[in-house]
Amino acid sequence: MKDGAQVPKGYKQTEVGVIPEDWEVAALGSIAPIVTGNTPPTRDPANYGDEFLFVSPADMGGTKYVSRTEKMLSRKGFSMSRPFPAGSILFVCIGSTIGKCGIASERLTSNQQINAILPSAGMSSDFLYYAVSAVAARVRALAGEQAVPIVNKRQFSETSVAFPSATVEQEAIAEALSDADAFIESLERILAKKRQIKQGAMQDLLTCKKRLPGFRGEWELTPLSDLFVFSGGFTASREQLSSEGYCYLHYGDIHTSKKSFVDVRSEYQDIPKLNAPLQRISPVSLLDDGDIVFVDASEDDEGTSKHIVVINPDSIPFIAGLHTIVGKCKTNALDHQYRRYCFQTAAIKAQFRFFAVGTKVSGISKTNIAKITLPVPKVPEQTAIAAILSDMDAEITAVEDKLTKARNLKQGMMQELLTGRTRLV
Repeated sequence: MKDGAQVPKGYKQTEVGVIPEDWEVAALGSIAPIVTGNTPPTRDPANYGDEFLFVSPADMGGTKYVSRTEKMLSRKGFSMSRPFPAGSILFVCIGSTIGKCGIASERLTSNQQINAILPSAGMSSDFLYYAVSAVAARVRALAGEQAVPIVNKRQFSETSVAFPSATVEQEAIAEALSDADAFIESLERILAKKRQIKQGAMQDLLTCKKRLPGFRGEWELTPLSDLFVFSGGFTASREQLSSEGYCYLHYGDIHTSKKSFVDVRSEYQDIPKLNAPLQRISPVSLLDDGDIVFVDASEDDEGTSKHIVVINPDSIPFIAGLHTIVGKCKTNALDHQYRRYCFQTAAIKAQFRFFAVGTKVSGISKTNIAKITLPVPKVPEQTAIAAILSDMDAEITAVEDKLTKARNLKQGMMQELLTGRTRLV
């Protein structure tokens, strides 16, 4: 609420904002007991038992309940630890994942990275989970800028939350948010399934394992040196980029992209810019429609095959950047849309890993990338394959859009319901 605004009738101003008059504000530690996990003093098997699961921050996130998984079955609780009962609210307080929340679906324990709010009479565990999730960012801010972020138990216990006194209202709010979570999880399952189907289709269609009706003939195994002329990009640091100048493709943006292409026209405003005269840029570093840009360095082997296909029919100046390898087609042997998919098979990625060198950073050179071989069908078959995969991408994008809207809707519901602006009871 803005300064000077009048508090609505039936509401009150509190340290956490305006809430209904019949709601309360309390520190988490005064609502319910809070305990912290611990680590066994030795690795002696005698310290371990089978009575309950041992949970780490890696087991949390993505779902509301922290439930038994195959990975967790290989670990055991230890006899000197304090178990958390089912219904406890788990909150990660140390490390890069501070703020992860979950509800214990059964009796379990953890190490010192997790605090547990134990179940309390008069407080719905499901409601408390959402209330704690809503203040996670506030708790994270308490960690400061330490090398290893940490929020101690006292800081966590003193964090205040607002809640309705009536359990029936707590449960109504939790039920509404749980329904939103269930819808989100259903969309996540659909999305995962569609991505698996597309991945399987790529492995079949792009390797000649499965042929589309009407197509015959052998595919030609062709070295990339026969298909592309390879060159490097123009060196500029991230600090030199801004919103002014010419579009610039930084290798870091290829690594983080969830797509295999960049559409310069539609994404122009979001592409970083380099303010430099074009005459300083070699023509081979200016990206044309259909060019493929590979990264030449990665922190892991999987990243060595990351690439982007350029969609730039308007010939908008677009500069390939540091640590990139630009592939400009020598021939018309590859359909433009087919290029978005043909480098994504397991066999091609394996070749990239084979030719990559380095330990902490894997790199691939222009010389070695030219040695990679690609199975190439005739262009009409490429076009048909690309059309099928493109339709799958469209379906995936549609579900992703629904998922984004569902998550935004849930966020809005939390802001309304957990502040009492909207009442369900």
